Amino acid sequence: MRFFIWFFALLIGCQAAVWAQKGDPNKELMKGGPIGPDGALPPSPYLDRPLPELKGVVSWKTLAQVEAVKVKDRFVPQFSNSITALDKREVKLQGFMMPLDMGEKQKRFILSALPPSCAFCLPGGPDQLVEVQAKTPVRYGFEPIVVSGKLTVLRDDPMGLYYRLTEAVPVTR
Repeated sequence: MRFFIWFFALLIGCQAAVWAQKGDPNKELMKGGPIGPDGALPPSPYLDRPLPELKGVVSWKTLAQVEAVKVKDRFVPQFSNSITALDKREVKLQGFMMPLDMGEKQKRFILSALPPSCAFCLPGGPDQLVEVQAKTPVRYGFEPIVVSGKLTVLRDDPMGLYYRLTEAVPVTR
């Protein structure tokens, strides 16, 4: 829960910084700017259909093979064998970048199965999000990206995440 509160506060701060750099968002809207006054992002062509599966890229269907199981007074993820086989392995993932820091290039971000539809909302549950720690900064954009890195399956993350990709680099298609 703390992660989500922190994440929302960060997104609000990012939006305020964008407005400070670019001026009044309502003026941008009148010119056909990308972000509306309610924080809405430009419509994505991927909203009505999932990302296409790519050869050699771990699918979001695979990452969704996890179940929350109640153990004593809390829920913990129980991963399928196909997911545990990916732990600490080099994999490729495809998704949408959700920045965690300011700037047009990001070294740490969330990769999401679905495009963000609002600057203040998470587009999915923990099985549809991967924390990415990149080797070098990656340029932010609204289009899906493919990154390669070492996948760690998180069994007891304090922020509630299930997956982390480290030493990540963008893959050109």
